[in-house]
Amino acid sequence: MPNGVRKADLPTKICPACGRPFTWRKKWARIWENVVYCSDACRKKR
Repeated sequence: MPNGVRKADLPTKICPACGRPFTWRKKWARIWENVVYCSDACRKKR
């Protein structure tokens, strides 16, 4: 059996800058509650 979680089961959010959904990333594990934008480009564009 493989370890971990299927990609379809990861949490998602909607980016307020571009309107597209983005999924949880391992590097955001500790700060997922504070992540608002999907990328640096969207954060700068806001």
